[in-house]
Amino acid sequence: MPDRPMPPALHFMLAARRMELCGLEGLAFTCELVTQISQLVHALQRERGYSNLFLGTPDQVHLGQLERLSDQALAIEQAVCARFEAMDLDTSSAVDRARLFTRIAYVLHGLQELPRLRRRIREHRIVALHATAAFTRLIGGLLAVVFEAADTAADPAITRLLVAMFNFMQGKELAGQERATGVAGFLAGYFDNGLRQRFEQLAHAQDRCFETFADFAGSHALAMWQALLAHECTGQVQRLRALASGTHSQAQVDAGLSELWFEITTQRIDMMKAIETHLEQSLLDACQRSIQAARLDLENHRRLVNRLASLDPASDTEQQPQLQPHLPPHLPPHLPPRLFNIQASDLESTLAADTLAPHLGRSVLDLLQAQTQRLAGVTDELEQARQALNDRKVVERAKKWLMDQHQLSEPQAYARLRQAAMDRGQRLVEVAHQLLAQAQPTPRA
Repeated sequence: MPDRPMPPALHFMLAARRMELCGLEGLAFTCELVTQISQLVHALQRERGYSNLFLGTPDQVHLGQLERLSDQALAIEQAVCARFEAMDLDTSSAVDRARLFTRIAYVLHGLQELPRLRRRIREHRIVALHATAAFTRLIGGLLAVVFEAADTAADPAITRLLVAMFNFMQGKELAGQERATGVAGFLAGYFDNGLRQRFEQLAHAQDRCFETFADFAGSHALAMWQALLAHECTGQVQRLRALASGTHSQAQVDAGLSELWFEITTQRIDMMKAIETHLEQSLLDACQRSIQAARLDLENHRRLVNRLASLDPASDTEQQPQLQPHLPPHLPPHLPPRLFNIQASDLESTLAADTLAPHLGRSVLDLLQAQTQRLAGVTDELEQARQALNDRKVVERAKKWLMDQHQLSEPQAYARLRQAAMDRGQRLVEVAHQLLAQAQPTPRA
């Protein structure tokens, strides 16, 4: 049944609700992409791990498993690429998505290079260190897509889940890098200064990611995480970390520990994957709940608005106001979602100039105020959820500045920031803010 002819104010109210629903449906598509990326990242992490073992041993003992892992990763990769191709690239519906699309372009380029990397690994024409770096760059690009998805989400509950999932995925990726670093050190029989620093930095960086995850995760995900912390494999990892830190050229360990380290850290990462899978499902479930609630809310809103529009606005039929012509059913999709803090007096003065009768105007005003208050609450929740993402951006900018100014590697820049935070008793993001403030050029008088 079509909507009744109604005043423009009511048309715009319904259009706002339709835009919210449309945004949630687009967000659901993005969340499905995120879950597929999560699966691809895990597949690439496993392939990276066995590539290290394959390149680190002279025989072909790990080739069969490596081939199976590559095939699994390829199947997931094709699903992710199909999801990329299904995205709407029309500029009118891509507001504020430039960074997301740029990240996806980087990932697609990396995926095109993957077959060549695999051939070089099979032919032993690349060392484990360089193979690990190539996989890590691609995985980093995929994680950047998840970060941008979280940064563009407009639903507070979904944003919180995306923040939790991104930080958990980042922590799990750092665990994968730690696994590769440990394999290299144990194979060599000891950890030199550079390898030891990298090894320790990866452990500390994991802690930071998992702390943020814990701030935003649901109770069930937290319970799963606590179970992993109490698991035997976590204690074994910590003991092997301590053993690695005590090695040097004059105090070497059996190279066979590399396989033990790989086995234990793989068990830990697989347990992390179970938590990640739970986060994936929680994200998809939250999207569906939000969409169902928005559809129900829109239908209730439409009924209420039609009811308001059908009210007799005046007792004298000769003085009934002429209703405005029916507006187009959809507002221009390029309008960015912005929330203005509208005071009640502003709403009243605006409606006073309309042709609505007093009782109808009052009902519309109540409806507008309720919707404005709801959107204000949504904005506050979004700001809280996005703060963790904003903090990460600041830390990344500070690291880049240090890398550019002092010719440091990313781990070295992070280590310098972390040490400064420990020395000053401040949070990492506070030190990053201070560094960036000092780095700003002083304006000329």
